[in-house]
Amino acid sequence: MLAPASSRSRKFQLVLIKPSHYDDDGYVIQWARSGIPSNSLAAVYALARDAAQRQVLGPDVTIDITAMDETNVRIRIDDIIATFKEHDGFGMVGLVGAQSNQFPRTLDIARLLRQAGLPVVIGGFHVSGCLAMLPGMQADLQAALDMGCSLFAGEAEEGRLDKVLQDAAHGTLAPVYNYMNELPALESTPTPYLPPEVLRRTLDHYASFDAGRGCPYQCSFCTIINVQGRKSRRRSPDDIEHLIKEHYKQGFRWFFVTDDNFARNKDWEEIFDRIILLRERDGIAVKMVIQVDTLCHKIPNFIDKAARAGVRKVFLGLENINPANLLAAKKRQNKITEYRRMILAWKQAKVITYAGYILGFPADTAASIREDIEIIKKELPLDILEFFCLTPLPGSEDHKVLTQKGIAMDPDMNKYDLEHVVTGHARMSKQEWEGIYAEAWKIYYTPEHIETILRRAAVFDLGISHLTGLLWIFSKASELEKVHPLQSGLFRRKYRTDRRSGMPLEPVWQFYPKLVAEIVVKHARALWHYYQIDRIRRAIRKDPQRMSYTDAALAPVMDDETETMELFTHNEGARNEVVRSKKIAELTGHPGKSLAEV
Repeated sequence: MLAPASSRSRKFQLVLIKPSHYDDDGYVIQWARSGIPSNSLAAVYALARDAAQRQVLGPDVTIDITAMDETNVRIRIDDIIATFKEHDGFGMVGLVGAQSNQFPRTLDIARLLRQAGLPVVIGGFHVSGCLAMLPGMQADLQAALDMGCSLFAGEAEEGRLDKVLQDAAHGTLAPVYNYMNELPALESTPTPYLPPEVLRRTLDHYASFDAGRGCPYQCSFCTIINVQGRKSRRRSPDDIEHLIKEHYKQGFRWFFVTDDNFARNKDWEEIFDRIILLRERDGIAVKMVIQVDTLCHKIPNFIDKAARAGVRKVFLGLENINPANLLAAKKRQNKITEYRRMILAWKQAKVITYAGYILGFPADTAASIREDIEIIKKELPLDILEFFCLTPLPGSEDHKVLTQKGIAMDPDMNKYDLEHVVTGHARMSKQEWEGIYAEAWKIYYTPEHIETILRRAAVFDLGISHLTGLLWIFSKASELEKVHPLQSGLFRRKYRTDRRSGMPLEPVWQFYPKLVAEIVVKHARALWHYYQIDRIRRAIRKDPQRMSYTDAALAPVMDDETETMELFTHNEGARNEVVRSKKIAELTGHPGKSLAEV
């Protein structure tokens, strides 16, 4: 006999949390408004919303979804536990997109939830990278398993999140869900989405999406290629159009495109063409930030169409100006002989350029890094330069090699944020390496060079008011907030009881006076610094000769500059690269092109 169908509707509580990480004092890094939205959270939320609409837990079960990005909202564990108690513990907490530096914080959140008996699933690059590249179960992953958490490795499309939700609803969560050998297709899958109230907690109210995943290159420090693969998988132009329209209706104009390298998305032109139509035909004036490689300017029409599609900022994987260092990192696609041509092409398209620069490659010394930064200031017309310490992230080839060789690495994953030194260097002590990282920001962002950047921007009509704000953040965040500018935001929040496990709580009489003094001093220094930069901006605005400014970095690219500019002559690696590029030009008759391109 069949039992009668239940008339009682149940509500499955799905709480999705993107963890932050701890500062050096053990407090959660959190802001009233954070800088960059979490696309991992958006992607999982969209999949969960789709699962709820399809009633994957049955017609009598609704799924209540809550999304929280800890970089801009406080995680109140007691409130989450209380909500679950109201629904008889029916639900699941997903700790989404946890990176290596966020894993200690992830474990602290999970521990409190598990003590209350809540089902917890942990996913993200740390879990995926470790399972993809290392044998056995790493100690921190085993710690998560020991407390009763489940681990999810890989991507959640193609019904994989459905499976996890169904297992959670039936109380049969598996210890590990490992999909690392099965990369899903992206076309026609739910596109990343977060509720408006979540997106409005970011500066400029950014939304995000990944037009594709995977990168064809082999950089040894990168985790992308080992987690998302080297084969390009793409969303369709229809998917992107739907995503943009959905967000635009809700008032969102800025999009951060999280593709590690949008230029290698095989459908880049179709996607740009579709967005151009939305902008020029339908008046949907979206703006975008994209990430590309240093050879994208050689793709016909790429930069032109990027500008027409609303790209206003571009992140460039410059990484270094010493070819010996680039070769050591297997970043063979970067050619210093193309750097200036590439950056000038973006400036002519009125796009603000960001470049990542890694400190700690094998040939680096503190002195060579200082010299390299001065050369960049003088000869490359970059706008924003951001510095990182070379870090063997779990999931990268670098980390795997060091592990196999038994070379010491710092066991504290909280330090794997690209700002802390976590392993040794043949030519620098730890103190020298840490010192030059802190000094690099001051070397590049001098008042004189900030003026140079703004004068160059004025020549190309880049929008120096917006650039002034960016220069303010990037020139001072590391010094004032002790975090990388990409992790910074508007008004730091700090809660006495939200401290890393194992560190003592500060007494009230000590914590709050210190916090108030810190807020006053930091904001006074920040406002004074902004005033100084803005005074430079106003002076340039009033200068009637501002459009005639030029310098070595803005000069037209000439064939003979490889004989005179320091960029090409300052070390043996640079000189060898020039010789190699000339030989290729002689062999092919195509200056600036590789043998493969010809």
